[in-house]
Amino acid sequence: MTNDLNYHEPIAPDLARSRPRLAIVVPCFNEELVIRETVSRLVGLLRDLREKGQVASESFLFFVDDGSIDNTWGLLRELNKSDREIKGLKLARNFGHQNAVLAGLLTVRHRADCVISMDADLQHDEQAIYSFLDKYRQGADIVYGVRRDAGNAPISKRLGSSIFYWLMSSLGAKVIKDHPDYRLISAKVLDTLADYKEVNIFLRGIFANMGFKSELVYFDVHERFAGTTHYSWAKMIGLALDGVTSFTVAPLRMIAIGGVLITLGALAIAVFIVVSALRGDVVPGWASTVLPIYVLGGLQIMTIGLVAEYIGKIYSEVKQRPRFISEQELK
Repeated sequence: MTNDLNYHEPIAPDLARSRPRLAIVVPCFNEELVIRETVSRLVGLLRDLREKGQVASESFLFFVDDGSIDNTWGLLRELNKSDREIKGLKLARNFGHQNAVLAGLLTVRHRADCVISMDADLQHDEQAIYSFLDKYRQGADIVYGVRRDAGNAPISKRLGSSIFYWLMSSLGAKVIKDHPDYRLISAKVLDTLADYKEVNIFLRGIFANMGFKSELVYFDVHERFAGTTHYSWAKMIGLALDGVTSFTVAPLRMIAIGGVLITLGALAIAVFIVVSALRGDVVPGWASTVLPIYVLGGLQIMTIGLVAEYIGKIYSEVKQRPRFISEQELK
């Protein structure tokens, strides 16, 4: 026997697949305008799954408040008092979306047979969860939610997303195209995730590179229920940089290859200039001098910046600071 309130007796593998303990992890940041509707829809879905015998009675919702400065946590506390299947975790400050998802996954690690992560704004179609569980029962350990289209997203964001996935695949990093952080993972995957100690988290790349049996479920993107998106261009670019620098050293190899090509080109130009001087065919002018300086100077600054990005990642990793800090939990 144990006094741990979060402990559950292990469930037989066949039962865990047919009627698993499901946890739905939802990261939140300043979502007071939408949180009641999100809870209402997900609670309704969870109860329907229970009635149909598709999930165990211990299944629950788990919200992670990523340092919200509005009343998001206050509403979650209120909802938790009226409904015990609504649980939550408050982080001490804003640690970012990826770390908030990670905090939720690791916190519920020993309380569920499978976990689904999704956003709080209701743009991820919650009805796709039925298909997620079908794939899980068929043996998949990771089920990726993939957007059929980008919904009403601006053209600039669609273009940026396309460039990102093209860049990642071109550089050899394995990612699932058009897959946001909407997925189901099994307890086995969760245990493996706990072994990843890196500070610079890019979950889409981590799961795609694990190698577990996976399936895809396509879903429609809905309009945001209320409020505006909190995922700015700066955050998107930061996520892209984390993805590129965490899963491939191809940019560094490209710099090395570029350096060799530039050196060969410089040698060819040097030979040409010497031959021209010997022939007396020297054309006066500053363009032939200034232009290479600007080009090479720009390349040097760009490559130094890229190398610095990798060094910055190393700096973050060696300090081994906490990826998130929990302040309060609703059980």
